[in-house]
Amino acid sequence: MSIENEPAAEQVRSAPSEDAQFIVGVIAAAGDHDGPALRRSLANLDPADIADVIEHVPLETALTIARMAGRYLPPEFLANLSWERREEILPELPADYVGRALGQLDTDDAAAVAADIDEKQLGKVLAAADEDTRLAVEEALSFEEETAGRLMQREYVAAPEGDTVGDVIDRMREDSAELPDEFFEIYVVDALMRPIGAVRVSSLLRARRETPLVTIMRTPLILIRPEMDQEEMAQTFQKYHMASAPVVDEAGRIKGMVTVDDIVDVITEESEEDLLKLAGVSEAAQTDSVFKSVRARAPWLLVNLGTAIIASWVISNFEGSINKLIALAVLMPIVASMGGNAGTQALAVAVRAIAARDLTESNAPRYILREAMTAMSNGLIFAVVLAVVVLVWFNLPLLSAAIAIAILINFACAGLAGILVPLTLRRFGADPAVSSSVFVTFVTDIVGFMAFLGLATLILLS
Repeated sequence: MSIENEPAAEQVRSAPSEDAQFIVGVIAAAGDHDGPALRRSLANLDPADIADVIEHVPLETALTIARMAGRYLPPEFLANLSWERREEILPELPADYVGRALGQLDTDDAAAVAADIDEKQLGKVLAAADEDTRLAVEEALSFEEETAGRLMQREYVAAPEGDTVGDVIDRMREDSAELPDEFFEIYVVDALMRPIGAVRVSSLLRARRETPLVTIMRTPLILIRPEMDQEEMAQTFQKYHMASAPVVDEAGRIKGMVTVDDIVDVITEESEEDLLKLAGVSEAAQTDSVFKSVRARAPWLLVNLGTAIIASWVISNFEGSINKLIALAVLMPIVASMGGNAGTQALAVAVRAIAARDLTESNAPRYILREAMTAMSNGLIFAVVLAVVVLVWFNLPLLSAAIAIAILINFACAGLAGILVPLTLRRFGADPAVSSSVFVTFVTDIVGFMAFLGLATLILLS
């Protein structure tokens, strides 16, 4: 089949970075005027690509795009923007356009967009939206951030428990305009709208028309409460391999559903957050200022400076020993560095296990014993290796023995610190991913320096 006459939007699109460069050029040429050329170029892009362009251009350019072409853009581009960039360009968009856009988005996406609108502008936006959209958005915003209530999509497909497959198919065809854009299951409900099972769309299409829904529905059904934390909900989806789940109120009545596309976003967001916290930093968006980035990172660097000063103080107490045997200054960073890496390995395993809820109070002793034994086994291996290296290098058997024992001690402490530090932080209500690395490094530095310099002083110089 020829595609010569296909619309440009259906043909292969250029990379977003090239689109961004082209659109910046269009803006520069058009100035802050009507911008028909800009609107034509954006019209050929998918909403996700439009969002990508707005994400990657400078802020002033993004604001210019919003002013010149905002009301002509498809509403879906708003849902694809990061919340940071969305907050920045929403004030430049007409309130009536945003209100209509909310009505054209799925209710979960509409709630996400509305959450980033300034409080003063939100009233005007909701006034321009239809009543159903306004009520759905207001209900979603009544729930805490990062909960199922914020992610819940109010559109779903439900059928009475007495229906057959044919009844459901006919009803969906008659009311096709009311169906969600994407759904994976039909929820079977009782007379009080309480879900009692779910029928996968694939199962529905395979069954005969006269087949009762209750004979092909899946039970038991995992029910989600609107107050459930999004991370806990994501783990539930992973555990039970779910594509969607109904959200119910206190009486068990269905209020909406959460779908796997939102869960993928949650998993990505939570994983990135934990990874950044493990390094003691917060998310650095492209639009973040230098001041904002410094303010987020400086406090933990200050804590790290304090621990480094304490470690230096420990070293200063062995100044006489170091002056007598310069090899101690050459070798002591090795002991601290090896211990720090061993502690980081144990810490990464522990933080991941805590985040995935695999590490609990009941199985914590088993994790602690495993990490301690693993660290000591590695310590024994590298103690022997390093002892041989030091013996060949300096020809001092007692120095080789001292560094071997110090490595073994530091590895054992590193393994224990790597798992006990995050567990302790969690016990006191702190996020174990935020500052564990600073304290684990502190432990391995102090233990490494004290063990090596102390043993060397005792064995070689006493």
